[in-house]
Amino acid sequence: MIFNTFVYYLVFLLPAATIYRVVSERLRPWIIIGFGSGFFLYFAYSMAGWWGAACLAIFLWESIVSRLYRPNSRWCFWGLAQSVILLCIFKYWNFFTGLIFWHTPNPIRWGGQFLPLGISFFTFEFYHYAWDRQAGKTESGSLSEYLAFILFFPTMVAGPIKRYQDFLPKLRAKPTGWGRDWERGGTRILTGLVKKFAVADLMTAWTDHLNGRDILQAHRGTLLLWIFAYGIKIYADFSGYSDIAIGSARLFGIRVPENFDWPYGRRNIQRFWQCWHISLTRWLMDYIYIPMGGSRVVSWRIYLNLMVVMLVSGLWHGAGLNFVVWGLVHGVMLALHRFWRHWRGAASESPAAVWSSRILTFVLVNLAWAFFCMNLHDAMLFFRKLVIG
Repeated sequence: MIFNTFVYYLVFLLPAATIYRVVSERLRPWIIIGFGSGFFLYFAYSMAGWWGAACLAIFLWESIVSRLYRPNSRWCFWGLAQSVILLCIFKYWNFFTGLIFWHTPNPIRWGGQFLPLGISFFTFEFYHYAWDRQAGKTESGSLSEYLAFILFFPTMVAGPIKRYQDFLPKLRAKPTGWGRDWERGGTRILTGLVKKFAVADLMTAWTDHLNGRDILQAHRGTLLLWIFAYGIKIYADFSGYSDIAIGSARLFGIRVPENFDWPYGRRNIQRFWQCWHISLTRWLMDYIYIPMGGSRVVSWRIYLNLMVVMLVSGLWHGAGLNFVVWGLVHGVMLALHRFWRHWRGAASESPAAVWSSRILTFVLVNLAWAFFCMNLHDAMLFFRKLVIG
């Protein structure tokens, strides 16, 4: 984890946030660019050697091309295409080519570490900027402002996914209230570190050792405890990352979107996704679901749109068939919830109905984590063991 190193705080975050607050408006973007480039180079090199550091060229290329984006311009469509192509090449090459050579050794498989640091997050920000420039929803901004947007290192690795039109006014505004921002930011960082160390890492010591043989030997109760422990672990891990990123941004006087809002306490799967990884959910709604017609089309198309969105969500989280199935399972749950809601009308507000729906949502979401944290074979073995014993 990058956020639990002294290098992150002492070399990058504290110096960058301090200098950012005292320099002029013209220099502030360049402070973010300088420290963001150094951050990416340092951690990318430590993870993947020179190849990882060379991936900084992706940012430079995207920044150059972004200067050509205009409303209704073909360059915007090229920007959309290149974002998807880069993500597919770096993250999904082995997965897609492995499907082609299903029963034989993959002769064109990449070896080693080729995944640029944070590519899933910054690619979605590339895509959003090209899309919104094409639609005329955001201004171009200067080159330095755009580079600061994509190289803002607190959100580069683990989100939340930012929007340029929201980030730009905060970048241009003069930071005020050092004491309040640093108090709130520091508290949020500490909250994230506690979630990570005191909860997620504690659960990891137990949940990361399950394999097929353990599943066969375990009792149903043990497997249920294991999967619920994993649900707590992944929430503490993901939301802990987000807390640290949000708190880090606050030290600059910049507020980035919230990402989690007690999702496990929600009464249905739709509300769960409105409160789990909020910036991702909103991105998927705005750039996939709504362009496909959203809820304005015939019923079967709505269900198809939900399935496609959750399939993309699954693949975004990881390149594997288990992530595909995890996404489709959530798509089915969202489709069933929508069907039930239209069939039965307004949900009952009685305390028994509310708590029953909350418990059911919590159980189903946690059971679905089996497809997220295991390969497909082990996940099917897990459910077989739960059902048959």
